This record gives sequence, C-alpha cells and structure tokens, in this order.
Amino acid sequence: MTEQDFLKTLQNYGQHHIVEHYRALTPHQRDVFLEANRDLDVPLVMRLHRQFCQPGDTRPSSAGISPPRVVSLPRSTREHDDALRARSVGESLLQRQKVAALVVAGGQGSRLGFEGPKGTFPLSPVKEKTLFQLFAEQVRCLSARFGVTIPFLIMTSGDNHVDTVRFFQRNRYFGLTPDSVYFFSQGVLPAVSPDGRLILRDKVHFYTSPNGHGGSLKALSDSGLLARLMAAGYEELFYCQVDNPLVRIADPVFLGHHSLEGAQVSTKVVRRRGVDEKVGVYLVVNGRQAVIEYSDLDETNMKALDENGGILYWAGNTAIHIFSLSFIRDLNSDGFALPYHCARKSAYVVSSDWEPASVDVWKFETFVFDAIPLAQRACCMEVAREEEFAPVKNKEGPDSPDTARQALIDLHRSWLEKAGIKVPPHAKVEISPLFALSPEDVVERLRNRRVVISSEIYIE
Repeated sequence: MTEQDFLKTLQNYGQHHIVEHYRALTPHQRDVFLEANRDLDVPLVMRLHRQFCQPGDTRPSSAGISPPRVVSLPRSTREHDDALRARSVGESLLQRQKVAALVVAGGQGSRLGFEGPKGTFPLSPVKEKTLFQLFAEQVRCLSARFGVTIPFLIMTSGDNHVDTVRFFQRNRYFGLTPDSVYFFSQGVLPAVSPDGRLILRDKVHFYTSPNGHGGSLKALSDSGLLARLMAAGYEELFYCQVDNPLVRIADPVFLGHHSLEGAQVSTKVVRRRGVDEKVGVYLVVNGRQAVIEYSDLDETNMKALDENGGILYWAGNTAIHIFSLSFIRDLNSDGFALPYHCARKSAYVVSSDWEPASVDVWKFETFVFDAIPLAQRACCMEVAREEEFAPVKNKEGPDSPDTARQALIDLHRSWLEKAGIKVPPHAKVEISPLFALSPEDVVERLRNRRVVISSEIYIE
C-alpha cells in the first residue's frame, strides 16, 4: 500500500485526526509511521466497530442448548478397551510422523509479577524448570520414543517474539534440533475508541492488540508453516496454551479418539468445580458442538442442574485441542472464517498533548474454539482435572504458580505410589518428562531402580 492509498483509506473511514497528525510529522517520522502501520487492516476494524455498535443480546437461548456427547473417563471394561484402542491408533499417527505440536505463547508474565514471556516463567517444584522447558522435554521424549521428528511450533507475539527466540537459543532448544522448532507471531489489529476513532500509542504507532488465540490458526497459514507441514506429510496439529504445565503434549489416547471419530477438531474437557467457575463450557448449540465463554452464557444455563443435583453443563474447556491441518487450511481458504469478538477495556496511551492517559478502547479478537461449530465432525473427551489441568493465570490464590506446582507434586507423587514407592507427606516431587510421561512409564522404569527418599525427590 502506497502512502497515497494509506491516507485515502484513513480519509474514507473518517480518520481525519490521523491524517492531520501524519502530515505534521517530519519526513523520517512519516517513513517510520508508514512502515509500522500500512499493513494493519483498517477496513476490517471499521467493519467490526459498526457490527458491534448494533444493539442486541447475542447469547444463545436456553431453547437451543443441550449437553454434548463426551468420551468419558474410562470406567467400565468396554471403556478401558476403547481407550486402549484409541491409544494404539494415536501411537500409529505418531509413528507415521503425522503429528505436529503447537504451544500458543504470546503472553507476558506481568500478571504473575514476572518480567518476560510467560513461557519463560520457572514453575517446576524442584528444578524450577520453565513452562517452555516442560513442554520441549515432552516433545523430545515423544520424538525419541517413536523415532520421528515432531515439529514444535510456538506462537509468539510482537511483544515477546525476540525474547522467546533468544531464550530457546540460550538453552540450546532444550535438546531439540533447532530446525524442528518453529516460531511465528500472531497478528494484531488496531484498537478504536468507542466512537470508532483510531488511537495512537505514540507518534508513529497505532495502539494495537493481538487478534486472540484464534489468530493462531490464521498466523499458521499466513506464515507459510501450514503449507510446509502439509507438504511434509503431517496431518494433525496438537494445540495447547502455554499456561498449563499439566498438558500432555500429543497425548496418543486423545489423538486416537480424534482419528476414530473422524473429527476435524477435538477438545479435552474437565468437570467444572462449581456453577460459578470462570471457564468456557462445551455445549451443543442449535445442533452444533461449541464452547461458550462463561461471560456469554446466561446465569440460568451456567447454574443449571440435572435430575441428580449435578451440574447439567459440566464440561469445562481446557484449551487443549487437536486440529486436522486440512481443516485449518479450509478455515483460511476464503478469508479467515472465525468470528471476531469485542473486548471493551481501559488502555494506557498518549493523549492529544502527548501525555500518558487512560482511555476506553474496543479491542477485537478471535477465539480458537469458535472453529468447533464450523467443523463437520468434532470430538469431546473428558480428562481428570488433577492430571491435566492446572492453569497459571494469577499471581496468587486459585490458578496461580503455587497451585500449579502443588498439582505437579500431587500428580508425580501419585505416579510413584502406583510404582509402590511411599513418599513423605510434605516432600516435593518432580519427575522429568525425559524419564516418564505417564504412571505406566514410572512403573516400568523403576522396577530395577532405587529411589532415594528425601524432602525433595527429582527423577530423570
């Protein structure tokens, strides 16, 4: 887009204050301004602003909602046999080099009181391994186990891309080959004021915000990585977010159920702790499987109980998915198919006299789970919260580093106890992903090995 085209676009959408500001800049500042902002999708933002100015309640009605069909935790002999069959199918996908893994990691650790990308936050209870290291070691273990290369994809943001890449370089990619680790950044969109005016962050940059975790599917395509993976024969993408240290990367059972269902997208869910838990809910909405954010589900449905007094809509979203690569390609084939949502927040920007000021802004973002109702077939699988879901979102209290570390300790303690090893009540326990990915691994590998019991137990 030329300077003339860019200014014409701004004028067409009534952004005269930006045009006037641009014309007052020095020639060098104009060059920087154009380079920084010319690729931003101003027409899309203006269209979204008009869309969200329309009044009305977009929440689904109770009449259109029902509980989904869920692959439940195996309890009966038949369900255990189904899980074994799924594991075999998933392991076959891994052995045939059909699976890649994506960790969405665009956030900073500021809410945790930590400077740097969230993935670089030290979390494990004994060795203080970072979130990135815990995931990378799982990928390394699986790759070695099946004798394949599992591409490890990391979606960053403009705020943390350089720091994330340098972190992996400094740590020698945690034993992974550098050419199997791929970094790409999610897109951003300009934010606007409630009356639709573009906002300046400083003299040469618009105030922008990431386009949401759904943007990972667009960025994967835009970066060319999607085409490269498909050309190399990969078919399935395991997806998770960086803040959950209990994630089982490329879980073979999950992969197997996804394949056996012929699903284009699959999701792991846990039972909601209570009717007030702030977690997205997996439902059937107007005949299509979907996840609805807790803030978008009315109180009647959030608190609905079944005939036994249990939570009717109990399936809480864990943000752990599998996407078929061909489905991601289709979502990007004619523009980006996921809908946008509007988040209305306060932002700290410069005012008209270039002093810092807090203003109300509208940010536009996409949610990755909005791909679910667009799929022809989707699969939903229940997992145990204590084994697979301990997100790190808050500095303290629920869903904090302390609760996640304790979840890791409790999980690894249970693995040792299944191997017949008693652990002192207050001992810290950590089992490296390079040693074991499951309790079955622990039982097998500790048969002829002595474990030293102390206040801190680390096994690698």
